[in-house]
Amino acid sequence: MAIDISRLNVLLVDDNSYMRALLKQILSAFGVRSIVECSDGSDAIRMMKDLPIDIVIADWMMEPVDGLDMTRLLRTAKDSPNPLVPIILLTGHTERHRVEEARDSGVTEFLSKPVSAKSVYDRIQQIVEKPRGFVRAERFSGPDRRRRDGDDLPADTEDRRKDKVVDVDSESEE
Repeated sequence: MAIDISRLNVLLVDDNSYMRALLKQILSAFGVRSIVECSDGSDAIRMMKDLPIDIVIADWMMEPVDGLDMTRLLRTAKDSPNPLVPIILLTGHTERHRVEEARDSGVTEFLSKPVSAKSVYDRIQQIVEKPRGFVRAERFSGPDRRRRDGDDLPADTEDRRKDKVVDVDSESEE
């Protein structure tokens, strides 16, 4: 079933203007009306201080601030404009260690190039329909890295982590 994403505010962060144009065209075809663009992570963070953003789609490789550094800053900086914002990381580098590095940096979803309209939609749908709790721990801040339902988790895992998962709805109201 299709979801209505027309009211989302999406921030595209990529140093390649052609990739931003492609993503903008895909999002517009899905009905998204509010799409903001910038060319690196530092511009994105500055822009987010002034604009409410619901989802960030960012390229990994950019200068001076790449997508991973932007993610880490958004997740952990005391002056972060939105540490809970879902971040879709876009990259052509899909080796397992890179996917794990992105996950461990606090990325919400991973999107490999070349992108398709379906792959973009699938990542957004995952974020909207199956949001994950947010974890704040000494060495990690980001969406819960587990994708299993709570019933599937070993009992000791749930007990160990239950006080570190933040209720996203209650935190965003503060």
